[in-house]
Amino acid sequence: MGQLATKSSEGRSITENRKARHDYHIEDTYEAGLVLTGTEVKSLRAGKANLRDAHAEIRGGEIYMVAAHISPYDQGNRFNHDPLRPRKLLMHRREIGRLRAQVAEKGYTLVPLRLYWHNGRAKVELALARGKRQYDKREAMAKRDTEREMAREMRQRRE
Repeated sequence: MGQLATKSSEGRSITENRKARHDYHIEDTYEAGLVLTGTEVKSLRAGKANLRDAHAEIRGGEIYMVAAHISPYDQGNRFNHDPLRPRKLLMHRREIGRLRAQVAEKGYTLVPLRLYWHNGRAKVELALARGKRQYDKREAMAKRDTEREMAREMRQRRE
């Protein structure tokens, strides 16, 4: 009976960074754990997080998520957390080394795509991404519009 309860909550999304897929070409994704304080966990359980301007930086062999906003906990006291503090991410040293090389050489950036729960622990899906140019964004929007128009035509013809 306990397994059924964990499977239903597995992969439950907290928040997504929808703008990241619009602004970046996603090359690869990685899963990382988060080092959080108690009030941050409670805020995440309430779904109060925002990844819009967030990115990850590698500092001294460790990786940090910067500019991710986790709102202060409503019932928190004077020990409530700073909403924009850098949060350490937990990854294997080999993975961090590989990411460091790619970010330094090829002009990639690390962007968090979503926060979610996995077996009761907060995880972040981190993307190795390259920024899109303005014309790429326009091209993607035009393609999406034509696909939407074609789907609308197909629905109308079926009716």
